[in-house]
Amino acid sequence: MHEAMVERWNAVVQPGDEVWHLGDFAVRRSAQQVQSLLEVLNGHKHLLVGNNDDVAVTGCGAWQSVQTYAELVLDGVRLVLCHYPFRTWRGMARGAIDLHGHSHGKLKPLPHQFDVGVDVWGFRPVHLAEVLAKDGRSLAPRRL
Repeated sequence: MHEAMVERWNAVVQPGDEVWHLGDFAVRRSAQQVQSLLEVLNGHKHLLVGNNDDVAVTGCGAWQSVQTYAELVLDGVRLVLCHYPFRTWRGMARGAIDLHGHSHGKLKPLPHQFDVGVDVWGFRPVHLAEVLAKDGRSLAPRRL
């Protein structure tokens, strides 16, 4: 399964792409295994810490950043990113999009809220444009 997920990641993510991983990156792996995995995955990778990310994951120096929460504006779209889904979030009433993992597609989303966990998207990273298309918006393809 690991090999298939690496292949799917690298089929979607180019070496210079920026990727925001919304947690639970590598469960019960050694620091060396995490480092080795990050080295073969394309992109500049940011981690938003999940409940299963231990010090082997969060302490790995291969991440561009490690945090629990982030707000970004990409191509005019406000994004709120966290491993956990929110019931309310900053900018919600003004169209901000909440992207999360954790719930494995089992949580009924609110408007402008999307589970971007790999188990919901064919075990691969998802382009922001794909997410926005589900929300009735369009955007030139970018990767999360």
